[in-house]
Amino acid sequence: MRRMLALAMAAGLLAGCSQDGSEVTYDIESTPTATATAPPSSAAPTPTTAPPPDASESVSNRPPKVVGTVATGLAAPWGLDFLPDGDAVVTERDTRRVLRIGGQRPHRVTELGTIDEAAPQGEAGLLGVAVSPTFAEDRQIYLYVSTAEDNRVVRATLRGDRLGEPEPVLTGIPNGFRHDGGRLEFGPNGYLYVTTGEIGEPDRSQDRDDLAGKILRITPDGEPAPGNPFDNEVWSWGHRNVQGLAFVGDQLWASEFGDQTFDELNAIRAGANYGWPEVEGKGGTDRGFVDPQVTWNTDDASPSGLAYAGGHLWLAALRGERLWRVSLTDGRATDPQAFFVGDYGRMRTVVTAPDGRLWLTTSNRDGRTEPRSGDDRILIVRP
Repeated sequence: MRRMLALAMAAGLLAGCSQDGSEVTYDIESTPTATATAPPSSAAPTPTTAPPPDASESVSNRPPKVVGTVATGLAAPWGLDFLPDGDAVVTERDTRRVLRIGGQRPHRVTELGTIDEAAPQGEAGLLGVAVSPTFAEDRQIYLYVSTAEDNRVVRATLRGDRLGEPEPVLTGIPNGFRHDGGRLEFGPNGYLYVTTGEIGEPDRSQDRDDLAGKILRITPDGEPAPGNPFDNEVWSWGHRNVQGLAFVGDQLWASEFGDQTFDELNAIRAGANYGWPEVEGKGGTDRGFVDPQVTWNTDDASPSGLAYAGGHLWLAALRGERLWRVSLTDGRATDPQAFFVGDYGRMRTVVTAPDGRLWLTTSNRDGRTEPRSGDDRILIVRP
């Protein structure tokens, strides 16, 4: 079964809109059959039912498999998080819209609102989203927004299917045409972790009083979290452009864009310096920097989203057009393996759904490649 949701748009905001039209159609489909090796077809998919992964099953040697499509026809989806009822909140970078997508078939899409203060340019716009860990009480949604003046964290109250007026939480994060960070993640301690890029000005990363090129840790009200190492918002520093965060227990992991040579997967420690721009990749421990646990050639990765599922870390790669799986052994990241190479194009965000599967977004309408029929989409992956 196919459901169509037509939503009015301002002409020119969305790649692929006609010159004289202002309407974009989201194609919301039942869960189709898909394989890990075949590119998506423009033909209507065949519905199927796939059981959720068994948490007790060993997946060490089992390849991941695309078992469904949540939605097609999205426009550069960037942030994704789940509400307590299993529905997802999704942001679109350039359209500035916040969407709610049903967690169960037929995955109905509803527009919750538009963040008008967002000023999309280059890699900036409406970026990450995080649902409050106390959502049942406060109904708060947190968003990372690039405005005309800064990058900032805002929050808004969700009532029914309408998002209220955004309230600033943390302002004054430097912004630019590129390297704006943008990922939000609540930790097990209830504090909000915020990634920022160095906006193409590398020296900012080594200035602990500058919010650019950092991972920040703040309270839900935007204050520096108690116990932060420098008595400000900074949790770790020396980053170039972190766009992926995932917790495994109390350990925070981060995926980071390199420059010309190495992308990185880092285990984050409070107060640690990860070396940019003095070091790219490994080789900085004798200078007081923390080395990444895994590195990639930038052509093979450019990692954005990061998730943990099935005993592995999963990295969504943009330039590399693949999903990376990394094993964890005694707290060490090892044995990176690539899947779906080139099958679905650029991959932006990967998040573990409440049923243990992964929701994986493509980013083929972000201005960096030629969109395919049906782009952008959210795939369901059995880890």
